[in-house]
Amino acid sequence: MTSDPERPRLRLMQPLLLATSLLVLPLAFLLFAQWPLRELELGWSRQVNDAAQILFAVYVAVAITAASRARTHLAAIHGSADPAQAPRRWRATLLLLCVTPWALFMLWAAAAPIANSVLSLEKFGETLTPGYFVIKLALALLLLLVLIDAIATWLGAWRHRS
Repeated sequence: MTSDPERPRLRLMQPLLLATSLLVLPLAFLLFAQWPLRELELGWSRQVNDAAQILFAVYVAVAITAASRARTHLAAIHGSADPAQAPRRWRATLLLLCVTPWALFMLWAAAAPIANSVLSLEKFGETLTPGYFVIKLALALLLLLVLIDAIATWLGAWRHRS
């Protein structure tokens, strides 16, 4: 997390960010393992790929917000790590005004498909491996975290500026 006053620390996110960052290790292993399984014709390469897709979806859902909070991902107007050069109130307000309707609409539009997927414990279509519903849950997680980040940025901008 950064010390930027416009990006207050969300202590509740810290364990989530740490736990999700650890998904890189099994993800890398699964992506590596699918090739020998396929080449040696031992089977299970598709199931390993399905598991990797689940881990990747959850990882990306959290990583986007983590990168935004740390200001480490590409952006049109990136700003400086220096708190004096941090985005002003108007930029935080514009961010909130853009992100909120989008995130709320996406959550509303995806609610029924996500609920149906979770209730039926949806499987991957090709392999019938359980867990496809986790990918849909990752979409909801992504949208919620992006919305929470925009709100926290806006609150921080109005709380710490005169």
